[in-house]
Amino acid sequence: MIELCEDRLANIQKTNSYAIVAITKHGVTLARKLAATFSNSDLYYMAKFEKGDEKERNIQMFTGSVRLLFPALFQSYKGIIVIISLGAVVRMIAPLLKDKKTDPAVVVIDDKGEHVISVLSGHLGGANELTREVAAAINARPIITTASDVQKTIPVDLFGSRFGWQWESAEKLTPVSASVVNEERVAVIQESGETDWWHIDTPLPKNIRVFSSIQEALPYDPEAALVVTHRLLTEEEKSILHNGVLYRPKVIGLGIGCNRGTSAAEIEQVIEETLFELQFSIKSVKAICTIDLKKDEEGLLEIVGKHGWEFVYYSPDQLNGAKIEAPSDTVYKYTGAYGVSEPAVRLYTGAEQLALVKKKSGNVTISVGIISFE
Repeated sequence: MIELCEDRLANIQKTNSYAIVAITKHGVTLARKLAATFSNSDLYYMAKFEKGDEKERNIQMFTGSVRLLFPALFQSYKGIIVIISLGAVVRMIAPLLKDKKTDPAVVVIDDKGEHVISVLSGHLGGANELTREVAAAINARPIITTASDVQKTIPVDLFGSRFGWQWESAEKLTPVSASVVNEERVAVIQESGETDWWHIDTPLPKNIRVFSSIQEALPYDPEAALVVTHRLLTEEEKSILHNGVLYRPKVIGLGIGCNRGTSAAEIEQVIEETLFELQFSIKSVKAICTIDLKKDEEGLLEIVGKHGWEFVYYSPDQLNGAKIEAPSDTVYKYTGAYGVSEPAVRLYTGAEQLALVKKKSGNVTISVGIISFE
């Protein structure tokens, strides 16, 4: 039993990503129904509506004002589904709001379960998608008021997020979003990355045009731009970002070979120097690829852990089956493969032409390939 007190956070037991909260008789019935189908959720309701099976179902009951439960929920959950009136929820969460990048998704359901309303963190927090999922689970009507969702256009702050794209800076997210929803001339300039980003069941809005390069887009004189590229822009190209957002798709594969015991610092320095020479962004790196003999190499493991990159390794037979422009008998003597960095990155990216076939620097050999989605 949770006793809610003014002077301390509620002692909740978080197990899942979402919390469901109810405080009325009908709300508890609805919450129990939802929790039974929405498996990634923890259920909370007032103790006076105890049914007797709460312990076996891991349901947490509370006494006192539900308002005192919200600070703990905000700190713990990705999303909060509340069966309480919208006005009451707004008043309770108002003192807890910090930033749309960190606030959890908040969704409200009316007591009869007829409407599911996206209240907070609709895009970045995922409340809009959560609203649709909850509405489908209880056969209710989803209520979403975000302009880009209502108008079926590009959500600038989430553009490419399902593919792992990262925006370089949040500075222009708001004005570019305004240009998109106000139907101004918007250019989507895509040089790399996944091309199937438009998944709405209507055509792309007429005010949005897609270009393959900045130079191609300039004659269109766009009022806003969404630029998707792994390249570092030149000073001249950066002019397109006066009202634009730069996105980094995850398209770069790094083939790495190194001597045993090579430090993470040395490997990372070679990576950074090489990407700068190629004028590529490190934010677009997706994976490090190597031979399976290096799957326990501490320097490599430290780097992929630091950056959140994939770590992919291949057997000598797999590497020998790939194209190698410069096979090495010396490498074969020690590894059983005629090359490591070059064939590894070819296997991973599927690239016929590499951005960098091979470069040796100190204890590190590096190759660079770009994943194509054409």
